[in-house]
Amino acid sequence: MICTTALRRLRLPGLVLSSARHVHGAIYRPTLPAFSLVGKTAVITGGARGLGLAMSRSLVLSGANLAIVDIHKEEAVERTTEIAHEFRQLHAGQPVPKITAHYADVGRKAEAEHSIGEILSKHDEITTLVACAGYCQNVEAVDMTPEQIRAMLGVNVEGTFYYATAIAKHLISRNKPGNMIFTGSISGSIVNVPQPQAMYNASKAAVRHLAASLAVEWASKGIRVNCLSPGYMITEQAMKAQILADNPELKLEWESKIPQGRMGPPEELMGTVAFLASDASGYITGQEIKVDGGYTVC
Repeated sequence: MICTTALRRLRLPGLVLSSARHVHGAIYRPTLPAFSLVGKTAVITGGARGLGLAMSRSLVLSGANLAIVDIHKEEAVERTTEIAHEFRQLHAGQPVPKITAHYADVGRKAEAEHSIGEILSKHDEITTLVACAGYCQNVEAVDMTPEQIRAMLGVNVEGTFYYATAIAKHLISRNKPGNMIFTGSISGSIVNVPQPQAMYNASKAAVRHLAASLAVEWASKGIRVNCLSPGYMITEQAMKAQILADNPELKLEWESKIPQGRMGPPEELMGTVAFLASDASGYITGQEIKVDGGYTVC
């Protein structure tokens, strides 16, 4: 173990070790300043439930102002109060970031653009996007209807694209840098067994490649885009899935194929999303970061 005195003598670039310090008028526990999200304003889609809720908490607890966009606006409103309370408990006496709730069906361009306008009327700017709204159905490919296909692609791909381009226009028009995190899935690079979800897998592959493509297209504008791809996660939606109801042994089968031997709770994503949203990841763009307990390396 290296003591803090020795580390100070090393004078490593960017390494600051100190007691609690002021950052934009707030005080946070010792860490690299680049990890702080103070001064940033994030928009998250699908941020009221499951993985999105964990990401919402991560952003605010790291200091960012946040606009939660969700088709379940009442829940989003409740989450703003709960997250603010959690912040006060963790950072007692410090200014609470501004947290707002907004409605949109993200797959509808007009609603996406309306929500962005509403957000900008409440927040001074937008610096960060976390596109987390997602939709999955386990349906045999030969039985999938055009309506189901449109719903899947509308939320997962079009919704991500609409918010990314709307926020990119906002940033580019103001000559401001920005940062975007798309929520993919390991299903975008592997085929899950035995659940039938060809269209979901295809949609997440599209999200992964969309992130890479926009990262290159917008790099000269100072906009970074990355893809966070979770593995098998324990969420209420996942645990209520019909395929698990029909195959109760399936969870154990999945876990047997994960090197860490377990599915991950949503909180396992909090550190990764905070890192990708921060300046500490400033030289990372166009990448897919998998959080899957080692599942995809086997």
